[in-house]
Amino acid sequence: MTSGGTCLALLRGINVGGRNVIRMADLRNCFEAEGFRDVVTYIQSGNVIFRSPSSGPGALTVRIEEMLAAAFDYKAKVAVRSRKQMRAVVEGAPPGFGARPDVCRYDVLFLMAPLTATDAMKHVRARPGVDEVRASKDVLYFSRLIEKASRSHLNRIASMPVYQSMTIRNWKTTTRLLQLMGGDGDG
Repeated sequence: MTSGGTCLALLRGINVGGRNVIRMADLRNCFEAEGFRDVVTYIQSGNVIFRSPSSGPGALTVRIEEMLAAAFDYKAKVAVRSRKQMRAVVEGAPPGFGARPDVCRYDVLFLMAPLTATDAMKHVRARPGVDEVRASKDVLYFSRLIEKASRSHLNRIASMPVYQSMTIRNWKTTTRLLQLMGGDGDG
């Protein structure tokens, strides 16, 4: 990630089931107070697009987690991605992923270091005839048949320890976030 690049922070576990409730205006203000620029939030699930004056992804992750923990009094966990990394997630999707939204639900499981896709795949299983899961560099692509969604193994992930090191976004949100980041740029 280059200095001054556009980044995305995917916050884990906010505004879910009445826990860790954070208003998006407060979240934007928190990022701006920390010196991040051009801060934009997208929907209530903790997606923050911003420009960073400096720092690599690892340092940004630590800085943002500490900032959020102090401001909102919760154990913050975030996945930080550059525009280039988000473009790779969208362009690297398996063939046909997202193509049949009337038949399947599509999700991207963003992994947080030190969890790797190889390690995550040891825990994230697909139910035959219901789910498909594919690994990429730092994400898993998960699809499931809508008519059999209640039998999907994705529902089990939330009870597994590995779930603490990932955050999930649906395909529509993932592609929209790239658009909002200016997905045609190089950063």
